Amino acid sequence: MKLGVLGGGAWGTALACASVRAGLETFIWAREAEVVASINSDHENSMFLSGTALPEALKATADLGEFQGADIILLVTPAQHLRSMAEALKEHIQDTTRLVICSKGIEISTGKLLSDVLAEIFPENPVAVLSGPTFAVEVARGQPCALTLAGSDEKIISEIASAIATPTFRPYQSHDIIGAQIGGAIKNVLAIATGIVSGLDLGENARAAVITRGLAEMARFGDVFGADQETMMGLSGLGDLILTCSSTQSRNMSLGKAIGEGQTFSSLMSGRKSVAEGAHTVEIVHQIAIDKGIEMPITAAVYKILKEDMDVTVVMNDLLSRPITLE
Repeated sequence: MKLGVLGGGAWGTALACASVRAGLETFIWAREAEVVASINSDHENSMFLSGTALPEALKATADLGEFQGADIILLVTPAQHLRSMAEALKEHIQDTTRLVICSKGIEISTGKLLSDVLAEIFPENPVAVLSGPTFAVEVARGQPCALTLAGSDEKIISEIASAIATPTFRPYQSHDIIGAQIGGAIKNVLAIATGIVSGLDLGENARAAVITRGLAEMARFGDVFGADQETMMGLSGLGDLILTCSSTQSRNMSLGKAIGEGQTFSSLMSGRKSVAEGAHTVEIVHQIAIDKGIEMPITAAVYKILKEDMDVTVVMNDLLSRPITLE
C-alpha cells in the first residue's frame, strides 16, 4: 500500500516515520521548500523536528499530484486550514482513497467537526480519525504509543489499523468518530489552562484539579454532540488530556506556561513556527458552550485571557472563587 501524509510539520513527519516502519511506501507533502529539501537530502526535518533522524525511505514532495496513487492519506494540516487543503487535494484523488484526519480542532468559521468538513468535500471517500496521547518526537523515534482510530465503517477502520500498526504504534479501533475529535480538540484548550497554572506556580494540586475538572467539561461538551462517554475516558480523551497537560513538550501547555509567567499572548503567537491549536479552538468551543448552555468555566477562563486580554491573575482568582457545588 502507498500512504501519503498531507502536512510537513512535526506530527506529520512523525506519522510518516511510523508509516515507513509499518512497511508502507510513504511520502510526505510539505508547503515549505526547505522542509522538502531537508527531508530528501539530510533525512531530517530541520524546521519542525530538528535533531531527529528520519528513515531514508521517506520521500518528501511539494506536488499535490503525488497523492493520485495513494491508498491512504493522513491529513495533518492545522485544523483551520484543513478545508482549503482538502479542496486543493480533491482533484488528485479517487473516491476510494481512505482519508484519515490527524489534526485536532473544530472549524472556527462554521463550528463544524473536521469530519463534517471532509464529508462536504469528499462525500464518497471513507473518513477516519486518528487521535491519542502522542508527542511527535517520541513517535518519530519509534518509542511506544497507543492511539484511537475511529470511523463508521468497521471493515475499513480495521484495514487502516492493520496497515499502519507496528509493535510500537498501536491504533485501537472505535466507532465514535465524534468523541475522538472532541477529546483531541478540547484537551488543547485545557492544556493551556494547566500551563497557566504552572506558569503562575500554583502547584501540582492545582494542576491536577484543572485536569480533573477539565475532563468534566470535555465530557459535558461531548455529551451534547452525542459522543460516547467511554471515548472521553479512553486514549483520545483522558489519555490525550493527561499527556498534553503534563509536559511543556506540548505546544499548548508551553504557551499557557509562558502566559502565566507574564509574557503576552500576541508576542508569543507572532514568534512561533508551530501551531498551538488550543489558542484557536478556544474561540469556537467557548461560543458553542454559550450557545448550547454547556458549563465550561475553565474554557471560559482561557478565552478571557487569550481573546479578551484579561489579567491572568484576576481570571484565575475568579475561577478559584466560584461557588462550591456537588462534583
